[in-house]
Amino acid sequence: MRTRIGDVETKYSVRGIPSYQIELWHDGLKKHRLIKGGDSTIIRRKADLQSNEWDEKWNQMQTKETTRLSRETKKQTGVRLTEEAQKELDRLSNILLHTLDINDAINWEALKDSTQYPEPKPKRITQEVKPTKRKATEEPKRNQQKYQPKFGILDKIFASRREKIENACNNLFISDHEAWKQEILNIEIDHAAAVKDYEEALQMEERAYQRELRKWEGLNTDYIKKQISANAVIDKMREDYVSGIPEIIIEYCDMVLSASDYPDYFPKEFAIDYNNETKILLVDYTMPAPEHIPTLKEVKYIQARDELVEQHLSQTQLLKLYDDILYNIVLRTVHELFESDVINAIDTVVFNGWVKSLDRSTGKDINPCVMSLQVRRNEFLAINLANVDPKACFKSLKGVGSSKLHSLAAVPPIMQMRREDGRFVSAYEVANTLDPSINLAAMDWEDFEHLIREIFEKEFSVNGGEVKVTQASRDGGVDAVAFDPDPIRGGKIVIQAKRYTNTVGVGAVRDLYGTVMNEGANKGILVTTSDYGPDSYEFAKGKPMILLNGANLLHMLEKHGHKAKIDIPEARKLAMSQAAL
Repeated sequence: MRTRIGDVETKYSVRGIPSYQIELWHDGLKKHRLIKGGDSTIIRRKADLQSNEWDEKWNQMQTKETTRLSRETKKQTGVRLTEEAQKELDRLSNILLHTLDINDAINWEALKDSTQYPEPKPKRITQEVKPTKRKATEEPKRNQQKYQPKFGILDKIFASRREKIENACNNLFISDHEAWKQEILNIEIDHAAAVKDYEEALQMEERAYQRELRKWEGLNTDYIKKQISANAVIDKMREDYVSGIPEIIIEYCDMVLSASDYPDYFPKEFAIDYNNETKILLVDYTMPAPEHIPTLKEVKYIQARDELVEQHLSQTQLLKLYDDILYNIVLRTVHELFESDVINAIDTVVFNGWVKSLDRSTGKDINPCVMSLQVRRNEFLAINLANVDPKACFKSLKGVGSSKLHSLAAVPPIMQMRREDGRFVSAYEVANTLDPSINLAAMDWEDFEHLIREIFEKEFSVNGGEVKVTQASRDGGVDAVAFDPDPIRGGKIVIQAKRYTNTVGVGAVRDLYGTVMNEGANKGILVTTSDYGPDSYEFAKGKPMILLNGANLLHMLEKHGHKAKIDIPEARKLAMSQAAL
C-alpha cells in the first residue's frame, strides 16, 4: 500500500494572485494532508517527501508485523512438533498397553470380500424426445362469416350477379376445406415419419444398452466367482486352522503378528515355526535397532536467535527407552499369540529377538540374538500385563538376555528355528559315508552315535578344539567329550546322542544335566533325530545345556558338507516291522 497523491490545484485571490495546493492520503496509516504554497514545484516536492516518509513508515510497520507473524508461526510450529514428538515417545512407551484393548484373534469374516462389483450397472438413457403430433388449423365451416355472400343493391336486382357472388363464396369454402384436409394429411405423414425415426433411435439405444448390460453382467459374474473363490479359500483356511493343521497354524500366527500395529520404522520381520506334537510355537523376531528409535522430544523457538532448536533424549534416556521397547515387544508378541490362539493349539511360545545393526567397532553388519524367552500358556495368562514392569516380568519368566539390551550382546537362543520341513521327509544327496537311502532316524544306533561324534569333531576342530570319543554305550552315558580352548565360552563339554522317533522326555535332559555336574563339565549338548517337549526346554532354561533337534542336526551336517534326511514316520514303520519279526 502506497501514498495516494492528488493533482495540483490552482486558486486565485481577489487580487488575482495564484496559489497552489495538493492532497495526500495513506489508507493504511489513516493519514491525510493538504499542502499549500505559492509555487507549484515546491508543493509537489513537499508532497513527494511526505509520500516517501509515509511509505517508509508503512514498510517498517509491515516488516514488524511480518516478523511478529513469522515468530508466532515458528512458535506454533515448535509447539506442534513438540506435541508430535511427545506423542511418538508415548506410543513407544506404551507398546505393550496398546495391544491389551485389542482382540488379536483373526476375524475370518472380516477377511472376506463382500464388496460389490465396482463398475455401476448400465442404465437405459433415452436421448430422443417422443414426437407429438402438430395441431392443425381449425376446420373451415360453411356457416363461417367469410363464406357468407354479401349482396349490394344491384346484386339483389340481378340474379346473375347474385349467383356469381354465391359461387365465389362456395368456391372459397371448398378451396379452404381442401387445403385443410391436405394439412391434416401432411401432419399425419410428418408425424408417422417422426415416430418411425423415434422408434428406430429407441431400438438403437436399446441394442447399445443390451450390449453394455451383457458386458457388465459378464464382468459382474466373473467378479462374484472370484470373490466366492477367494472367500472359499478363507473358509478352507479357517477349517484347516480349527483342524489344527500345523502349516495353517503357522500362517494364522503370521497373520496375527502382521496385523500388529507398530511404527513404520520398525522392521516388523519374523519367522515362525510350530511343532504339533509338542505344541511349541517358535518365533524368530527382528527387533528395531537402537538407531531406529526417534530421539526428538521437544522443539523450542529461541526468540533471541529467531530459530527453532531441537532437543533430543539424552544417551541415557535413549538407551533406557530402547531396552523398555524390546521388553515390551517380547511380552506383546507372546500376548498376541496366546490371545489369538482360540483353538488352544499353542502350549508354549519361544521368542528369539534378533537385531540387525552395525557394529561401530568393525563397521560390519551384525545380527545377534539379544533376548530369548520360553513361556507356557497358563504361566503367561496368569500375568496381569496392564500392571507389570516389562523388564521384571521378562526376568521372572526366566528370559535370557543381557542386563543392557542396547549393548546388543548375543545370547544363545533357548530354542533354534528348524531348518527343514517339520516332517523331515525331504531327501538330500549324501557325501562320503552317508548313503542317500539312509534315514538318520532309522540308522543303527551305534552308527548314529559315531556319526554324531564325527560331526562334533569337525565342529570343535574349527576353533582348535579337541573331541575325545568314548566307547559306544547305548545306555544313556556320555558319547563324546569336547574340549573347547576358548577362555570365555570354552571348557569341557559332554555330548550325548539320541536316535529317537518320539519326543525326547525331560528325564533324558535331567540325566544329561546330572552327567554335566558329575563330569565337572562347563556345558552339556543333547542331540536327537526327533524333538523335545516343552518340559525339556523348561528344565534346560537357564542351565548350561543345549538341546539340538533333528532339524538342527541336518543343518550341522550340511554346514560341514554332508546331506541326509530324517523321516520319522518311515523309521517308525521300520521299527514296527522289525519288532513283528
